[in-house]
Amino acid sequence: MAIQGKDEKHTGSIRLGMVGGGNDAFIGGVHRIASRIDDKYRLVAGALSSTPEKAQASGAALGLAPDRTYDDFKQMAIREARLKDGIEAVAIVTPNHVHYAAAREFLKRGIHVICDKPLTSNVADAVKMVKAAKASDALFILTHNYTGYPMTRQAREMVQDGLLGKIRVVQVEYAQDWLAEHQDIKQAEWRTDPSRSGAGGSTGDIGTHAFNLAAFVSGLELESLSADLQAFVHGRPVDDNAHVMLRYKGGARGMLWCSQVAPGNENNLRLRIYGEKGGLEWAQEDPNYLWYTPFGEPKRLITRNGAGAGEAAGRVSRVPPGHPEGYLEGFANIYSDAAEAIIAKRNGTARPEGVMYPTVDDGLLGVRFVDACVKSSSRDSKWVSMTG
Repeated sequence: MAIQGKDEKHTGSIRLGMVGGGNDAFIGGVHRIASRIDDKYRLVAGALSSTPEKAQASGAALGLAPDRTYDDFKQMAIREARLKDGIEAVAIVTPNHVHYAAAREFLKRGIHVICDKPLTSNVADAVKMVKAAKASDALFILTHNYTGYPMTRQAREMVQDGLLGKIRVVQVEYAQDWLAEHQDIKQAEWRTDPSRSGAGGSTGDIGTHAFNLAAFVSGLELESLSADLQAFVHGRPVDDNAHVMLRYKGGARGMLWCSQVAPGNENNLRLRIYGEKGGLEWAQEDPNYLWYTPFGEPKRLITRNGAGAGEAAGRVSRVPPGHPEGYLEGFANIYSDAAEAIIAKRNGTARPEGVMYPTVDDGLLGVRFVDACVKSSSRDSKWVSMTG
């Protein structure tokens, strides 16, 4: 048996770079794990920190070649675009205010972008990001990872199949407690700094996830909102709790609550959707279960890869029912769907059926959501339009 060499082994994998995500960055590790779960990417380059010393140390820790470890993302984009074996895609996992500037450098050189959410820290940059993505031949993928969970895709499929009938009510909440007090750690420090996170605190960090998931599953378009934002921790310049009333096109109504000061909640993302014919309930901390209640009938439990699960969920399930899949696998499903799209584009073939991921347009909606929440709350919860 021939021994497979390194180059042969990775012939079909996508050469990946990373901006941000150095040694002390939580989300960088998550993206790296997600990119490798299905063995479709190989990390070969990075501009991993805002300081050269940390960037080099992080690159060495990850086994990157010194000449593929860069001090800044522009230098990386220029050189990698010229290399014969340069990166094909880049993961951007920096604080929000860097997203646009970094993505622009790679998009204009035809390098696919996989960007952490939210899209940008403000609407102006989000609009420019959309223009940059549309002008590029490269793909743009936004990692709203909860859309990659099998049972959220199951729920979406059931809504599309009309099992709930016309949607009437959407309720979504995302509650955490880790910012109930001042936290002197990097992850908290930049998330509560409006110059880096944007004007929204909990609304930008987790409210955008809740907003995106509700839209993904329900298929509804938000028309307007009324928001009441609070910064309960003294001196905090961005919100840490928000209650938002939602009016959807077509008449459906909704409520969104996001909070990072709710003791007893670790990562409590929940979605409930009710239509004329039935309802659905899903909770991220118990992600392999989806509750379905046809009107007038007993509540039914649908499990990941179990009886009643459809093709959309099955396509992104890796193991038999009863074996938990969750956060990392959901992230990996976004990366793997992105890989399928990138490979199809590389080969000039049609994108495989079922491939889906959040786009730059979804990202713009998320940033507009945060902006509308901040505006509404500053005007005593006045209704603010999302459509113009």
